[in-house]
Amino acid sequence: MNVADLKPGEKGKIGKITATAPLRRRLMDMGILAGEEITMEKVAPLGDPVKIAVKGYRLSLRKKEAEGILVEVMK
Repeated sequence: MNVADLKPGEKGKIGKITATAPLRRRLMDMGILAGEEITMEKVAPLGDPVKIAVKGYRLSLRKKEAEGILVEVMK
């Protein structure tokens, strides 16, 4: 499952970042790293962009960028 598949309020643990090298580097610079807990805050009406919370920060990502982040849903 990837971040774009999470529903608002759902939490996940980042497993792997499968995005291209430049995007992967940018995501890592924002604190999106394997093992971090991520929460889906909000999804725009048309599904793009998505708002997430990681390490206490709120970030907005395009849906295509969020699809490159694999997560394991946390209960």
